[in-house]
Amino acid sequence: MSMRKASVLDMATAAYELDAAVKRGVLVRVEGRLTIMGEDLDSVLKRFEGQEIVIIAASLNDDRPVDPRVCRTCGREYFGLECPHCREARMRLRGR
Repeated sequence: MSMRKASVLDMATAAYELDAAVKRGVLVRVEGRLTIMGEDLDSVLKRFEGQEIVIIAASLNDDRPVDPRVCRTCGREYFGLECPHCREARMRLRGR
């Protein structure tokens, strides 16, 4: 799996844990309406009507390389949303 795809899926997991609406599938237009896996996007977004929201759409088919990040805490290069070394240290120090 590419680093970009893994990062997108990590982002989706984080959104899911925040009880956000997360849908995965092919975006298609059916009779003028956008659907994902046969579900109309209006029905997905209806629960957020009248609220300020952020919509993130990212392709899982994008194969562009992802540049590594440098951790501001330990200085190591990493891929993804957070430094795995520092995350492991936080978890260990918190007793998990």
